[in-house]
Amino acid sequence: MTRALDGRDVARRINEAHAGAAVASNDTDVWVEIGSLTDVAGFLRDTPGLDFATLTSVTAVDYVEHFELVYHLLSMRRNHSVVVKTRLFGRDEPAAPSLVEWWPGADLQEREIWDLMGIRFESHPNLKRILLWEGYPGHPLRKDYLG
Repeated sequence: MTRALDGRDVARRINEAHAGAAVASNDTDVWVEIGSLTDVAGFLRDTPGLDFATLTSVTAVDYVEHFELVYHLLSMRRNHSVVVKTRLFGRDEPAAPSLVEWWPGADLQEREIWDLMGIRFESHPNLKRILLWEGYPGHPLRKDYLG
């Protein structure tokens, strides 16, 4: 069975390498500053002992006052996992860096989040709707969507 790493330990390791990047943690999750997300992604993927080579999922949650991106990472080499989260404030043009460069499996998942939640992924190689047609008005999984 895959062992979930303690978020506090992972946050400590992140902050040792990238001071201030991990802003909160608990026994299961690590919250990362949005501006540090790509640095942290590279660190988690490439650091021996962490080896998070697989992004199993990325999704978004609309809490009205902010959006949250949730990344589930897996190291098959080490048989452990971690959950990394980041918050986006503002509803007009929420944006996050794309992690397709680090995990190609993020491609379709980021497109789905763009399509349904309206979070733009900067530097995504092909950010266009995946479920709805181009020109569809709005993003239907937002809590303020009036459809």
